[in-house]
Amino acid sequence: MTFPLKRTFAAAALLGLAATAQANEPLKVGISGEPYPPFTFKAASGDWTGFEVDLALALCDAMGRECEITPTGWSGIIASLNAERIDMIMNSMSITAKRQRVIDFTRPYYFTPGAYVAADDREMSGPEDLDGLVLGVQAATTNATYARRALRDSGVDIRIYNQAEQVNNDLLSGRLDAILADEIAMVQFLERDEAEGFEIKATAPRHEAYGEGVGIGLRQADDALEADLNAAIAAVIEDGTCASLSEEYLGTDVCVYD
Repeated sequence: MTFPLKRTFAAAALLGLAATAQANEPLKVGISGEPYPPFTFKAASGDWTGFEVDLALALCDAMGRECEITPTGWSGIIASLNAERIDMIMNSMSITAKRQRVIDFTRPYYFTPGAYVAADDREMSGPEDLDGLVLGVQAATTNATYARRALRDSGVDIRIYNQAEQVNNDLLSGRLDAILADEIAMVQFLERDEAEGFEIKATAPRHEAYGEGVGIGLRQADDALEADLNAAIAAVIEDGTCASLSEEYLGTDVCVYD
């Protein structure tokens, strides 16, 4: 009768050790392998940096956890999370009802609207001026969802691209008349020399496609990590770290305080 009891204690001890080892492993922070400046991009050293990279590291410090920046393809980033190749998604992913069917989110940590960008000599003040134009958006983004839902009757030809930089390049080359993308990313894009002659024409209105803001994507079973990250987000917002990084990389404070 004693042997089964010993085996039970041994199994429990092994499970305890495994759980401890897993908790001590670095958290794999999933970002898109395609740079998305100023949120995520490679520095001259080859290391990833940007607002969300530095904020992720600050959150890990607040939790007392080690983190590993883990680039992956944007279109498969949710699948990578659920397959446990990464532990969290921190890459300007908006909290939407559709995504919440397959993953969970922390509280939002920043919000910016979508923006229309076109040549500065083009007469355009909003969606009402898109008739007959070719509009580019990045796939699997809230801007693409908004374009499909809200712009389908506007007479615009919507072109979907895998990468944000492909959209930008086709605007510059004249293959697109306008693009719809994150406003902060567009402010940075328009600072490039080659983007001279282009400007933000309007911002997209609040719409269900844009969700509640940007949060950290997590597996639905990771309740403990979600609680830890929510506490860490509150801490870096309260102590000014989020605002400082936002001002450094974005030139404005986009952190969500409520």
